[in-house]
Amino acid sequence: MHELYVSPSGDDAGPGTSQRPLATLTRARDLIRDLVRDPARDPIRDPDGGPARDPARIPARAPERDAPVVVHLLPGTHRLTETFELTEADSGVTYRGGDGGETVVSGGRPITGWDLRDGVWLAEVGDLETRGLRVGGREAGRAAIDGLPGTAVRTATGYVTDSAEPRNWGNPADVEFVLRGVYPWTEARLGVAAVEADGEATVVTMTQPAFGWAVELYNSVVPWEGGGESYGPGLPTRVENGTGFLTEPGTFVLDTSRPGRHVLRYRPRPGEDPGRTEAVASALETLVRVTGAHDVTFEGVTFADATWLRPNRPEGFLHYHGTGYYDGGPIEKVSFGEGAWVTVPAESLTIPANVVFEDAVRVTVEGCRFTRLGATALRFSGGTDVLVRGSVFEDVRGGGLTVTGSRRVRIENNLVHDIGLEYSGSPGLAVAGGEECTIAHNQVNDVPHCGIVVGPGRSTRVLRNLVFNTLKVLADGGGIYLSGPQGGSHDDGAVIRGNVVRDTLTPYNFALYTDYGAAWVTVEGNVVQRADNTAVLRVSPPLENVVLRGNLWDAAPVGWDDPPPGVTVEGDVVAADEADFASRAAGVVALAGLEAGHAHLRDGLPKDGRRT
Repeated sequence: MHELYVSPSGDDAGPGTSQRPLATLTRARDLIRDLVRDPARDPIRDPDGGPARDPARIPARAPERDAPVVVHLLPGTHRLTETFELTEADSGVTYRGGDGGETVVSGGRPITGWDLRDGVWLAEVGDLETRGLRVGGREAGRAAIDGLPGTAVRTATGYVTDSAEPRNWGNPADVEFVLRGVYPWTEARLGVAAVEADGEATVVTMTQPAFGWAVELYNSVVPWEGGGESYGPGLPTRVENGTGFLTEPGTFVLDTSRPGRHVLRYRPRPGEDPGRTEAVASALETLVRVTGAHDVTFEGVTFADATWLRPNRPEGFLHYHGTGYYDGGPIEKVSFGEGAWVTVPAESLTIPANVVFEDAVRVTVEGCRFTRLGATALRFSGGTDVLVRGSVFEDVRGGGLTVTGSRRVRIENNLVHDIGLEYSGSPGLAVAGGEECTIAHNQVNDVPHCGIVVGPGRSTRVLRNLVFNTLKVLADGGGIYLSGPQGGSHDDGAVIRGNVVRDTLTPYNFALYTDYGAAWVTVEGNVVQRADNTAVLRVSPPLENVVLRGNLWDAAPVGWDDPPPGVTVEGDVVAADEADFASRAAGVVALAGLEAGHAHLRDGLPKDGRRT
């Protein structure tokens, strides 16, 4: 085995031994590449180094190494100033952390040199853009107010209010409107361009093209109780990042009014001192990107302190559903019966991830932690033979883990909680377009929308997961949500088995939700408790070849006594009362969620799921 050691206090001029470790992941990667190029001269074993081979002699395809390579990431914070990139040439390497302490791979930038003015800390940070700040080990929130002050109406270019308060917000271009519930499953973010007085009124002009796109995108008619007509964005539910909002301790604002001389403002919590309290701003958008590599493993590593800056742009964040958002282009009108319709993007983009694997083969991510991240935490696209096990996803602004177009993926014994903190449509775990993907024995709790999402695919298995406290913010989703065709028969279709789904919170939800033309799906042996609705069987496009078998409910699924064509209900049971439910559910509950060898991941989580 070839071994390299990397320490935050190391030296890249050293040999990378345990006694003289390197300082950066990049230097370790480059030394390993040299090893592949010239196996006869092993730079890892040669402390004296020496000149590299002529690049012209490097083969187009790197040969296999004669032994595994392990890079030991020693405890401490390994700060990245650029994305750590791995390609096919970097195959066959294990990056191992957590030996005697936490190993953090961070995209954060320490903030120092604070001035104190009127109880607020100020630091000039150059051209830094960020949406996340951690002070004294705790997350700081973006300063905000609830809604647009005064009596306000929407106009062709923004809003008008009879309140003068917006004139004191600070630099208008820094301010962002949050529009929750444009659709029940949607939360958009739009920037402000200008704030001007018009007599006693205040005119708020919104950034283009985002506002114009929003007017075109968000239109619907739902002609039944609880519905109505909606055309374009309504009033904001929250307004963020104005210097005039900085009243609550533990909040911050980034002031970009002077190009290249941005100022970070922070109102401290009691006991915090600008000279002694560490402050770290999330700076990088992508921490790690692995493209086309094979046999790559990350073990015991914490990935932290990354951001995502798309909402800051003139295009804004025109959220539609899940992790999808609109970026211009055609808009379609979708009808779903009884005169109801909604306009949707013909195509959408997906919130990116801070740790990315593309077309990678035989990848393992085990015992890792993903936290303080500004987008989706981890994403696999393409590739095959992937294992994500025993990892924790928490305090993430986007989703936990997304898999698209991959084969033979296992996601097992992971803890996912408190994600979607900024992008509320984000699911805990999601797979789509894949084949032979298995999601088993995970715990997913305290998420703003769906817990587990399965898009179209083949041979997907969702087995013995514990999912609770979902749909805490947005509506029209499920603890487990599945849509689209899942195969060509029940032999290669989707199986949803042995899961416990409880406490699906927001009204207008379905704990087990088969939706939008789901086909070749078997839903069996699951337990559902305390949901606004347990399941729905009549959707548009209709369900086909969907079987519900032997599930236990504390309330009857909508329409289960008269299922539509394409749906079969066999042996499902509605419990008579709580005692009956507990007795019947005990066997399934005992096997769902984290297995015994991974129960330690819940350490520090009280029974309601949230970390202390």
